[in-house]
Amino acid sequence: MRTQIMEKTDGVSDHEIVSHTDWLVARNDLLKREKELTRLRDRLSAERRALPWVRIDKEYIFDAPEGKVTLADLFEGRSQLFIKHFMMGPGQATQCVGCSLEVDHLEGILVHLQNHDVSYAVVARAPIDEIEAIRRRMGWKFPFVSSYHSEFNYDFNVSFTREDVASGRTLYNFGRAPEWVAEIEDLSGDSVFYKDGAGQILHTYSTFGRGGEEFLGIYRILDVMPKGRDENGPYRSLADWARPRNMYRRGGSVEPNGRYHEPACACTIHQSAAA
Repeated sequence: MRTQIMEKTDGVSDHEIVSHTDWLVARNDLLKREKELTRLRDRLSAERRALPWVRIDKEYIFDAPEGKVTLADLFEGRSQLFIKHFMMGPGQATQCVGCSLEVDHLEGILVHLQNHDVSYAVVARAPIDEIEAIRRRMGWKFPFVSSYHSEFNYDFNVSFTREDVASGRTLYNFGRAPEWVAEIEDLSGDSVFYKDGAGQILHTYSTFGRGGEEFLGIYRILDVMPKGRDENGPYRSLADWARPRNMYRRGGSVEPNGRYHEPACACTIHQSAAA
């Protein structure tokens, strides 16, 4: 029989406290389901890689700090390319906390990816000078280019025109884009490409919305902590707590879509709210 003691610990809800022997019984029962999830993840990963591919016939040209670069250039001599679609449009002085959190994961593993035949790049629709201002402020070293003069964002369904949204032609996350995307014009996502021996580029995979959590390693840690993700604010998402890493404990606010605003922000959103 298990000895059960209920007590309050460090702000976490009442939790069952048992002996180490009883804990091992419960832990081994959970381990069975964890192994099932591991095997399911392996099968799902194989199914992702088995998806049919789409040939990229359009030449996409981006603005980089060093000048014009093509999609092929972003491979940097490797055969695989991971692109982060960063939610940042022209004139947007603020940045997305979710996109920022995701790309922050790359600093330590970028060299490992590069030595495993994977190149990584970030693309946003903002002009390159605006991107460079944020990249320098955050200290990011990975390639971060602008699609300001390209149809890339629109073709990969992460940027939207008001006309297209109103017509119902716009897609996001493989379904009709909600009308509110017309107000922000840009959302986030992740796409994967392969370049074969002949130089042909193929689109192999994309994911959006919560699919991006696959690349948020911090969640794997938070999910085993006693408080879990602790996303109990108004948005029930990382927008409740995540901030640009240089802005924690410095105030500011976050929109429901994840855009962060500094305490003294004078952007058009705050100007409109004050009017």
